[in-house]
Parts: sequence; structure tokens; C-alpha cells
Amino acid sequence: MIQSNFLRSAGAFAAGTLMILASSCSDKSQSGMQQQTPSLAVITLSPSSSESEISFPAQIKGKTDIAIRPQVTGFITKVHVDEGQHVRKGQPLFTIDQVTFQAAVDQAQAAVNSATTAVATAQRTADTKRQLFEKNIISDFDYQTAQDNLAQAKAALAQAQSGLVTARKNLGYTVVTSPSDGVVGSIPQREGSLASPSSAQPLTTVSDNSQVYAYFSLAERDLLNLAKGGEETVNGAIASMPEVRLRLADGSMYPLPGKVATVSGVIDPATGASSVRALFDNTNGLLRSGSTGMVVIPENESNVLVIPQKATYELQDRRFVYVVNDSNKLVSTPVTVTAVSDGRTFVVNEGLKPGQRIVVEGVGTQSVRPGMMINPVEGSAAPAEAAAPAAEAQK
Repeated sequence: MIQSNFLRSAGAFAAGTLMILASSCSDKSQSGMQQQTPSLAVITLSPSSSESEISFPAQIKGKTDIAIRPQVTGFITKVHVDEGQHVRKGQPLFTIDQVTFQAAVDQAQAAVNSATTAVATAQRTADTKRQLFEKNIISDFDYQTAQDNLAQAKAALAQAQSGLVTARKNLGYTVVTSPSDGVVGSIPQREGSLASPSSAQPLTTVSDNSQVYAYFSLAERDLLNLAKGGEETVNGAIASMPEVRLRLADGSMYPLPGKVATVSGVIDPATGASSVRALFDNTNGLLRSGSTGMVVIPENESNVLVIPQKATYELQDRRFVYVVNDSNKLVSTPVTVTAVSDGRTFVVNEGLKPGQRIVVEGVGTQSVRPGMMINPVEGSAAPAEAAAPAAEAQK
């Protein structure tokens, strides 16, 4: 009897133990299932705007860069300005030795005086001959000869006067003046140097820097995009372009905006690009001809899908994202995108539609893979502890 009671107690104890073990295994299984469904941050796509910019290396030139060359040959006797000096139109820049040119003026003046005297003498002779001819005292030949001599004297006077004008003009050329307002460039030749119109190097350059041109190049593809594949003329596209900015060589932004003015009608076959010119006001004189910078053109788009770059990964030269389907499974989806200048986002061209959800966390790592189930967490980032279940599931 005692043995029977003992056996019944032992059986009850074993049954209870088995129930406890079964319950413990069930709890562990459910915990494992939860660990195999990691929480990942997702975003729901919706149209938005994208503000970006594209930069092009630029060469800055004054609105007018005038090479100053002498119009007469002679030695420089005085330099009136210095490099970098602001000058006004008509202001003297250089003086060339005037001695020989002044002598030429004096000689030309003497020739005019002599020719004037000769004309007066020939005029009196012609008048006398006319009176004698009218009285039939001299022959017609004598009268015509006097008239010819008078005409010849007048021609000699005109020639002498022309020589005097040339001599005076050459004397005036000995003072080289600025043809416009601007800034003086380098002055390679100083007092004592021989200046000549045939010299390869100019005396200096005067740059009108009240406005400057920033020259840069656009590739043929960019020109086609500008004209929208022929839907719009290039001139019309230029007129509708927004204002551009200029980033200086030190990285700072020039405070005044500019405007794209012209696009060259010729594409350089060596570079496949066309020259473009943007105009900037330079009232403070900060920009100098010959300096460099970067022309910054804004590219603003509306009603586009913008995704973080970290939400994509590359495989065999193609870019993919993980789309979360209705069952919360990840579907690897190819996309075509355009990089935004902020370095953090892409504009989607093809592959995605508004309303779709994409993963923005852990993309490109082994813990996130196609076909896996996730617990989507709406927002820019999942909680910090969400990475742990994903890592555990991968193990």
C-alpha cells in the first residue's frame, strides 16, 4: 500500500516537471521568433522639393581688358601710374621722348609757312597775268601757266598742312593715355625702355573692373539639358536661368549675384564643351581680371522623390534600395538616382513611387538582406536597441 502511494506521487512529480519544461521551451521559442524580426527604420516616400547646386571652374576677366600699346616709337621718359592703380579715361599713363617729334612739328610748321608764302606769291602773279591777258598783252599760254603755278602752290600748301597735322598727332601720341576707366595691370617697361608699336609685349593693360565676366565651360550634354532636348532655345533657357553665385579662390562666396549672359555657339571639338559667360557687378573692386573662382548654378526641383544616400547600396554598378512590402518583407529594388550637392541625398529618377516604404538603416550590411521580415519603425532612424535583434538574428 505504501509502495503504491509512492509510485503515484512520483508520477505526479514527473508530469509536473514535464509541464514546466514544455512551458520553458515554448517561451524560448517565442523569444527566438521575436529576435528574428528586427526593428529597422523606414520612411514612406512622398513628393518633395530638392535644392542643390552645381559648380564649374571659372576664369575671371574684366569687362574690357585693353592692351596699351604706343603708336610711335621712342624711349619712355616717364611712367605716370603704378600697377593696380585706378585710372580714368584720358589719364596719362606713359610719356615717350618728345624731342624728335617736337622737331618734326617745327619742321612741318616751317613747311606750311613756306607753302603759304608760295601760294601768296603765285596768287599775285596769277592776278597780274589775268589783267594782262584781258588786255591782250600776254598770250593764253602765259596766263594758263600762271594759273597752273597757283594751283601747284596751293597743293603744296595742302600737303604741308597735312604733314603738320601728322607731326602734331605723332607728338600727341608721345603721351599714352588710358582709353577707359579701369585698373592698371603689370608694367614690364619702365623709364629708358624703348617702346614700339611692333613690340610683342604691351606697355600695360587697363581692365575695366566695374563689371567682370566669369568664363566657364558647359559640356554638350549640359547644353542639351539646358535646352530640354530641343523643347526650348538656348537663348530662352539662358533668359530663364536663375541668378548664379561666385565662389572665390579662398572658398568664400562673393556677396553679389551674377547672371549668365551668353553661351558660345561653337563647341570645342577638343573638349566637347562650349564657353559660357556670366556677368557680375564689381562695385567694390574685389574681383580682379585674371583671378579664378567657381561659378555656382542652383538646381531646384519640385515634386520629386528625395531619399537618403545611406538608404541605397551598389551591386555590379547598379544602385538598389530595400522596399518594405505589405508583409513587411524586404524587396531589393533597382533605382536610378541623381546625386544632390549636399552629399547626403539622392533625387530618384526611376524605380520608386510615392507611398512606398524603404529601409534607411543598416542598408549595405550583412544584417539586412532581401526577403527578411522586419518590424518597420517609421522615422529617420530606429531606436538604438533595434540593431541588437538584427545582429542576433544574423548569428
